Amino acid sequence: MIVVNLDVVMAQRKIGLSELAEKVDITLANLSILKNNKAKAIRFSTLDAICKALNCQPGDILEYVDEE
Repeated sequence: MIVVNLDVVMAQRKIGLSELAEKVDITLANLSILKNNKAKAIRFSTLDAICKALNCQPGDILEYVDEE
């Protein structure tokens, strides 16, 4: 299972949902879905913009966790 740790990275960078949504040019609703680990997919362009805004790597945000 892929876990999205966006909330953790946002907290480390001290950035709020609204500010990140504006920087990434994504709706607050879609960013919230991603942040709350409810997303089924993410576009590479969105991941790129998030990593740029948060100055991080994709591996900081996405994590594989074995379901067993």
